[in-house]
Amino acid sequence: MNVDKLVIGLTGMPGAGKSVFVEAAKTVGYVAVSMGDVIREETKKRGLELNPQNVGQVMLELRKEGGDNVVAELCVPKIELQVGSRIVIDGLRSLNEVDVFKANFVGFKLVAVHAASLVRFARLSLRGRSDDPKTFELFHERDMRELSVGLGSVIAFSEHVIVNDSSIEVFNTEVKKYLGLVESIWKQ
Repeated sequence: MNVDKLVIGLTGMPGAGKSVFVEAAKTVGYVAVSMGDVIREETKKRGLELNPQNVGQVMLELRKEGGDNVVAELCVPKIELQVGSRIVIDGLRSLNEVDVFKANFVGFKLVAVHAASLVRFARLSLRGRSDDPKTFELFHERDMRELSVGLGSVIAFSEHVIVNDSSIEVFNTEVKKYLGLVESIWKQ
C-alpha cells in the first residue's frame, strides 16, 4: 500500500465540473489521471470511433469482461508511476473502484462535484468533445448508463461534495480551499 501519495478520487455526473476541478488542482501542483481516458484509449484500440455510444459501450464491456473495478486497476500503475505525491483521479463510477484506490493508497479521499442536469447538459453541449451527447435524449441515456454502473452510490458515499452552480472563479476557489484542507490533514 502506497503511503507517499495523496490521492483524490473525483466523481460526479457528466458535465458537473470534474474537468474544471482537475484544472484547478493542476494549478496547485496536482497530477491528473483520467479514468475516462483509459476508456477512450480502449475504444480507440478496438478501432471504434469516439462517440457517446461507442465509448459507453466499451465502458460497459470492460466492466463485464474485467469486473467493476477493472478501470481503477488499470489506473493504479499510472498513479504509482507519477513523480508527484499529489494526484487527482478523474471519473470514479463504482464503489468497487473506490475500494481499489482505498486498498492501494492510504491517503485516498473521495470528493463529488454536483450540478443540476440542465446546467450539465448546457456545459456538455458547449464543451464539444467527440463523445459528448448532442441531444438531451442522448444526455439522459448517458446519465442512466453512468448510474447503472454505480455512479450514484459513489456520489452518495463521497466524503465531501462541492456544488458547482456558480462561476468558474467561485468553483476554483472552493476546489483550492478543499484541497488545502485535505492536504493539511494528510501532512499530519
